[in-house]
Amino acid sequence: MRENLDQWDFVIAAYAVGLVAIVAVTLWAWIDMRRAERRRDDAKAR
Repeated sequence: MRENLDQWDFVIAAYAVGLVAIVAVTLWAWIDMRRAERRRDDAKAR
């Protein structure tokens, strides 16, 4: 176990959190876009 804290631990954690957030927002937007396209196609069909 290390006694002193290294700044790179925080940098790596920040990049990991940022990457997870980017993937989550991209997936959320893609799913929402697919749902909107489906609703548009259903409205056109009527």
